[in-house]
Amino acid sequence: MGKLTRAALVGGGAVLAGWIAWGLYATRSAESVPFERVRTLDGVEVRRYPQLVLAETTASDQITAFRRLFRYISGANEGETSISMTAPVETQGASVSMTAPVRTEPTGDGDAVRMVFYLPAEYGPDTAPEPTASTVTLTTEPERTVAVKPFSWYAPRWRVARQERALLAALDRAGIDPVGDPSLLRYNDPWTPPFMRRNEVAVAVEDDE
Repeated sequence: MGKLTRAALVGGGAVLAGWIAWGLYATRSAESVPFERVRTLDGVEVRRYPQLVLAETTASDQITAFRRLFRYISGANEGETSISMTAPVETQGASVSMTAPVRTEPTGDGDAVRMVFYLPAEYGPDTAPEPTASTVTLTTEPERTVAVKPFSWYAPRWRVARQERALLAALDRAGIDPVGDPSLLRYNDPWTPPFMRRNEVAVAVEDDE
């Protein structure tokens, strides 16, 4: 093996190791939305989520929606507060963290998408800073039961649609009724390696307890 080939392999390995290290750091450093696991069935997890405060926007594309919400948590709010990012994404002005995951769903209006950032648990309906942009609104989501199917890698529309079909089919076999349409939950930033990504398709279900 020549010196150039060896150097290329070593360099490539170092880049890959750095990429993986970043993925681990980013995944572990984001706060995640809390939930109670109710049961699992056929590759699907049924969870119960507490009341949550959401920052949401509807835009013509995901990039525009993400930028609006990111500006909000970066200080474009009445307190100029930086809010930490929480996962599912799911920084800093007086700062609001972002919680993972970030939720996206179609609106039924052409290609428009609705995107949601979950605010950290420290913020309630009366304490979350109000957005300064009229395109971003705060809402309170009540306690709810959700069925979730996890998957990895990138999340293009065709892969998401396939996972949604599998989720709904599993619920149908179990006799569980979905409420509304599925949404996509993403837990990682754009620089996380695809094989380390955590995605989920989720849909609210009738609470059978």
